[in-house]
Amino acid sequence: EKAAVQRKGVAAVTTSTTRGRVPVAGIGQTKVFGLLVDREFMFSNHKEKYKPRVEKRQRKLITQISFIRPFLEPDETILLVTTAHSPPTVLEKLGIGWLFLYLKRSLLIFTDRRIFHVPTTSSYRYRNSICQIPYASCESIQMKRGSLVVEYKDGKETEKFPRLSGREKKKIRALLKIISLEGPQRGVSRRVHLCPQCAETLYSSISSCGACGLKFRTGTAATWLAILLPGGGYFYLRRPFLGVVTALLEISAVVLIVIFAGSLRDGVSATLLWLGLGILMLALIKPFAVVHARVIAGEFVPRPAAVTFQAVAATT
Repeated sequence: EKAAVQRKGVAAVTTSTTRGRVPVAGIGQTKVFGLLVDREFMFSNHKEKYKPRVEKRQRKLITQISFIRPFLEPDETILLVTTAHSPPTVLEKLGIGWLFLYLKRSLLIFTDRRIFHVPTTSSYRYRNSICQIPYASCESIQMKRGSLVVEYKDGKETEKFPRLSGREKKKIRALLKIISLEGPQRGVSRRVHLCPQCAETLYSSISSCGACGLKFRTGTAATWLAILLPGGGYFYLRRPFLGVVTALLEISAVVLIVIFAGSLRDGVSATLLWLGLGILMLALIKPFAVVHARVIAGEFVPRPAAVTFQAVAATT
């Protein structure tokens, strides 16, 4: 049974099956830069007190998410925006180490219905890649040691979004007490990508959107380019920084092998050492670049550099 609860001017509802309260659409809401937001919640601190610095921070982040407008459902309200990092794979943790702090940056947009996860550039700019996590698909959402940990209802996976911004950590804890994880899953049981051109749900192993036809860069092409060209997979996937670093390391390894392989006849121990170093570098870097390119291709990188949103008419 639903019971209305008043929270400092923001109406909310609770049920016997939900963990907390959810803001009611149309109350305490207005548009900021053309986006529907809950001002009273967004511009207050974790104690529900309005703070100018919180409003300044949130307004600054909202200017970074103008692209989100066509992905929102009618009356869907933004509650909070924060910075974080995309879930790193074990390969990325071992292979690029601290670099993932810059290469895996993302934005998290909390609405009254879901979380949008937006992989970004190192300066938090949108790069035509966006995911959604419907609350109804989650078994639990928790804060653990500065990370957002999402456990999905299918029981097969738990994802960790590390390094949440310290300025929003307490606010997120308060938000997690309000949102409800009940409701229909709509066929989505985990984090899924959305087409940046039409917002259609994208599933793994597809090379184009089934609704609008937008083509994506494939893992197969990225693999072959990574094998054949130094840094080729990264350049193909528009990761120039990783491409340059990988190309330099691969070329250096090949140069060491070529130079010192020709000196083997002298039998100098130092020659064998440098030759071994070159072979080891190439043996480590090349496989990593190949596998990592496939991981990045899984983010559905569009073939065109610029993508304009186009609503797809519903078919009957």
